[in-house]
Amino acid sequence: MARYRVMSWRGIASQVKATDDSGAAAARMLPNKWQQEIDRVAMREDLAGTDEYLELWGWSAESERPGTVDAVADAVLAELVEAGLPPSDG
Repeated sequence: MARYRVMSWRGIASQVKATDDSGAAAARMLPNKWQQEIDRVAMREDLAGTDEYLELWGWSAESERPGTVDAVADAVLAELVEAGLPPSDG
């Protein structure tokens, strides 16, 4: 069993991190287009490089699922990629 969390900026996922009771950990970054979308929205709203930009980053609540940390991190990453980027208003 592994626990995982997703790092996001304003609902746009950026990273998946999984851990287990043995101390094992695995992290996966979403494809570059997710970070590019974060940067695009931040620049459009004049948030790039501001404290507000940093404050909008956060981890999801911890969830749990069966599997090794690597398998869980890979599965959550695949699900996020399959779901695609959230809709954008501009």
